[in-house]
Amino acid sequence: MATLATPAAAPVSRPSRLLALSEGQRALFELATLPLASPLLLSAPRGDGHPVMVIPGFMASDRSTGVLRRYLKALGYDAHCWDLGRNLGHRSIGNNGEHLVEKLAAIHEKTGKKVSLVGWSLGGAIARQLGQRMPGVVRQVVTLGSPLRGDPRSTSVWRLYEMATGEKVTGSRVRDHMEEIAQPPPVPVSAVYSKADGVVPWRNCMVDETERSENIEVYGSHVGLGVNGTVLYAVADRLAQPEGAWTRFDPAGLRGALYPSRK
Repeated sequence: MATLATPAAAPVSRPSRLLALSEGQRALFELATLPLASPLLLSAPRGDGHPVMVIPGFMASDRSTGVLRRYLKALGYDAHCWDLGRNLGHRSIGNNGEHLVEKLAAIHEKTGKKVSLVGWSLGGAIARQLGQRMPGVVRQVVTLGSPLRGDPRSTSVWRLYEMATGEKVTGSRVRDHMEEIAQPPPVPVSAVYSKADGVVPWRNCMVDETERSENIEVYGSHVGLGVNGTVLYAVADRLAQPEGAWTRFDPAGLRGALYPSRK
């Protein structure tokens, strides 16, 4: 199948200051209006019980993914947190990701099933890297507003990343990992993004679409992706696909009108 190219990999400007400064307020609005999405969320397909690990974003902990994990558990998934504290990149997962690899391998060994990964922001970049390294363990990857390509300095938090991790985004390790993340893993990948993202440029959150990778556009903020009803539904829909029978996201009927590119 021919590759459907995403926007050209030209230099991308970081999100506008207005979007960045309004992230908190917009996320609170998304959380407050989540009950209104109940009809949509209740219509999601039930899960098959397979394990799902949810990886938080930069400087966030498992507390930030609580709403998403509770929803997935309610649908019947074996949802797991990552148990590595705040996400400070390699300070949390280990220099070679060994702490997270051990966690993922333990879930796989205990359940005897492949593990789906849902990663928010930096967590999605890490999830895609795991899909690249451990395809025999990973069932599929869903990323939420994750920096999957481009210059890390195009995000609005790159200086904070350097201060929190002690690692230069222009250094060889970050560059090598970004090159690895940009390579398509041999597992299905669904990249959720919003053009109103105030942290990561939305073009950098996209993947090249192939027979096992897709982009899903939503309305919303970056900080609110984990409490956004349309995001939660899309994640549930992706996880419900039978293993080995991946197809593109195609919400039927009125649901489709809730997604910008599917009106």
